[in-house]
Amino acid sequence: MEMSTDGRTNALSPVPWWRDAVCYEVYVRSFADADGNGVGDLTGITSRLPYLEELGVDALWLTPFYVSPQRDGGYDVGDYRRVDPLFGNLRSFDRLLASAHRRGFKLIVDVVPNHTSTEHRWFKAALAGGPNSPERRRYVFLDGLGRDGSRPPNNWKSMFGGSAWTRVSDGQWYLHLFDASQPDLNWRNPEVGDEFESILRFWLDRGVDGFRIDVAHGLFKQHGLPDAVRPRNSGPYFNQPEVHQVYRRWHRVLAEYPGERMAIGEAWVDTAEQMTLYLRHDELQQVFNFRWLDATWSAASFARFTRETLDVLRPIGAAPTWMLSNHDIERHVTRFGGGLSGLARARAATLAMLSLPGSAYLYQGEELGLPQVDVPPTARQDPTRSRRDGVGRDGCRVPLPWSGTTSPYGFSPAGSAPPWLPQPHSWRSLTVDRQDRDPSSTLNFYRAALRERRAHLVSLDQHVDVTASGGLLRLDRGEAFSCLLNCGARARRIKGYADVILTSGDASTQAQVAAGVLPPDTAAWLRRSPPEPQTPELSARGEVIAP
Repeated sequence: MEMSTDGRTNALSPVPWWRDAVCYEVYVRSFADADGNGVGDLTGITSRLPYLEELGVDALWLTPFYVSPQRDGGYDVGDYRRVDPLFGNLRSFDRLLASAHRRGFKLIVDVVPNHTSTEHRWFKAALAGGPNSPERRRYVFLDGLGRDGSRPPNNWKSMFGGSAWTRVSDGQWYLHLFDASQPDLNWRNPEVGDEFESILRFWLDRGVDGFRIDVAHGLFKQHGLPDAVRPRNSGPYFNQPEVHQVYRRWHRVLAEYPGERMAIGEAWVDTAEQMTLYLRHDELQQVFNFRWLDATWSAASFARFTRETLDVLRPIGAAPTWMLSNHDIERHVTRFGGGLSGLARARAATLAMLSLPGSAYLYQGEELGLPQVDVPPTARQDPTRSRRDGVGRDGCRVPLPWSGTTSPYGFSPAGSAPPWLPQPHSWRSLTVDRQDRDPSSTLNFYRAALRERRAHLVSLDQHVDVTASGGLLRLDRGEAFSCLLNCGARARRIKGYADVILTSGDASTQAQVAAGVLPPDTAAWLRRSPPEPQTPELSARGEVIAP
């Protein structure tokens, strides 16, 4: 299939790189520490590019590395054009970008347009400027309710817990849908839109290939800021129609640069249909499809969310994206039950995901089969730890284990400061070095899956027939390829397949599938046998009788 420059069907242009890319999320703080301060950095990423090249991914997405007080892992940005000294500087970024490009990687960087840090020069000016000042109109400041203004302007709650409003010394309140250190920008002020166009151009001029847009469904708030009465993603602070004006503008900016520059939005929506609004031909190239994150371990659940995604995207010619984990979500080994069973299911779900058309987003460490970590309460740093269970997201952000048998497992040089989050003793069996030498390891499974995906699947028909029956999910692409995922409790007999391309299990699993048996918690990529030619039935006069 060929696409136009915006990725839609067109016989005149080649397929853009992002439509079927495998993108690897690098959580910068936790990938590799080169300078020994216990925190990952840009030079550490550069040193590990050979590992990512051998893994077989096409693109890297870097979480924020900008100047920040690090109250929310860098998503509280103090300066969008400078690298935080914790991670390096612009020279180390340029070296990383150049090295990545030499190895054939595309590089996507995070942009955070919904809010800044309270340490941003704009917010400091807003506090100094006082009520009704031009500086204060860059953010959402309001007087409070009640005779003395001591009550918040409305009932909105922060995504991190508590009120979404904080009062300042002159009596006004500012809005923060996330942490109090992350004041929301006022996108109804044209100055904000102009500033972010300038920020995009700064990084595009340096050569980045795309942007991941944090809270892409945010930005605009409903006129009048009414009380919220609906849950989840449909309140007066998310998915407002004006946000699409922003992405049309950004689309035009990206189109001015060569090399198929792109943007992918983190847009949380209530329905698959809402997702398509961000994917119109003149808006974003991609939107994260979080449907699989909602799937339970069942063939029916995976089938439902796959169909919903494909059915809404097909009419507009947009390519889907797929993911099972990221830096905000419990790792899917744990989500699918933990232990050996959870690992088997995680590998099987990954193989099914990689069989689907579109692009896949992997989260660092999933290729090692890392589980969620129960970080000790005294070591937790995530601001969301104040919500509900008090745990937060630290458990999926623990620094990667590269080698050795004790922490820091090669994450930092010997004799360095301890990793910023503690690594569990159990990870000694999950290091890159150990898995590299084990043919049946999860790391080598991922390498094989990405290699076979590129060899066999990228060129296949984009249409998928999705069926689910008795715990078995079947994904058929064209007449020659099937992926089977057994979510049931018993083995299933399978037939009609000429060859086993790959399974999510070890060599013994491969042999079982070749013998026509698909074990539980297992997925397989299979070549289908061509249909047997029918022997025509002849009439008494020797004429062919139509079947």
